[in-house]
Amino acid sequence: MGRKTAEKLAIFRKLFTGLPHVYGTYNLASGRTSQVKAPITNKVLLNHLTGRQPYGVYLLVKDRTRAIAVDFDSENRLRVVEFVGRAKGYGISAYVERSKSKGYHAWIFFEERGVLAGKARLVLRHLLSEIGEPAAEIFPKHDALDTNTQYGNFINAPLFGALVSAGKTVFVDLMSFAPYPDQWTLLESVDRLSESDLDNIIELNDLSSAPTYRDLSHNSENANARHGLPICVRKMLRDGVSQYQRISCFRLAIQLKRLGLPYDMAVAALKTWALKNKPINTKRIIGDSEVVSQTSYAYDKPYVGYGCDSEAIKPFCESSCPVKQWRKSNVTISSGKTNYSRTENN
Repeated sequence: MGRKTAEKLAIFRKLFTGLPHVYGTYNLASGRTSQVKAPITNKVLLNHLTGRQPYGVYLLVKDRTRAIAVDFDSENRLRVVEFVGRAKGYGISAYVERSKSKGYHAWIFFEERGVLAGKARLVLRHLLSEIGEPAAEIFPKHDALDTNTQYGNFINAPLFGALVSAGKTVFVDLMSFAPYPDQWTLLESVDRLSESDLDNIIELNDLSSAPTYRDLSHNSENANARHGLPICVRKMLRDGVSQYQRISCFRLAIQLKRLGLPYDMAVAALKTWALKNKPINTKRIIGDSEVVSQTSYAYDKPYVGYGCDSEAIKPFCESSCPVKQWRKSNVTISSGKTNYSRTENN
């Protein structure tokens, strides 16, 4: 039996409301956005869910928010998967929504009374810095409302009825990027962080100021787990490869493992990556079963090396790479001692 309208509205209101007296919207024909100064009634929310009028939420209430979202304004699914995996490594559950036009929104939800927005934004800036996306847009965009920021910025709420059937404004499964079959069961069961959870992350990672990349020569065996992916790996994931596909897949899987990405998410990410490959000499693109095999090998064995000397990695190296500079400075690291010798037929 389907949920009653009142039940859906109750779930939606708990997650996607902020300021109670103003909301954003846009013209369905022109796309032009506007602000509506009116109470957020059930009718406003129902008009959104049924596709009559879009509703955008102003998440920031004084200095608190019950949700935060990152706008990945591109079709790069790997970046989204990387963010969700990195968040999971900190005990944070992020939920991915296909946006109305292009790209994705990654949502994180907090306890019903909300958390200090400044803390939430600090943690997210840290996560985004670690995956090499420090400029990604975060909603809310401010730490608090004041005389200069009366409302902040709205973000379009999910589940706009006119777009749901097209697979937009819906939450998706990261294994396939297909919409969850039951959006309401998903939303009813989301994990919600408390302010003490944020405090623990801030304290353990010394986030008293804007996060920056730490020096790779920092004397810690887990130092690299606190960084985004190396430059070469980001380039390979972004552009695909033309040769050494299997070794490349293996090396990429190692780096995703180092980053803290769960195995199943790594497999999903690398299957997407494989579609970007352009093999030379009429070779075929690496298949899904081969991606699974290489990823399993990387995750099952204690491989942690960067693979800088691998023929698969060399074409993507840059002199500015911190890892390369680190190696040149003769700093000894345990991850540089792992050897790998397997055959590659492209």
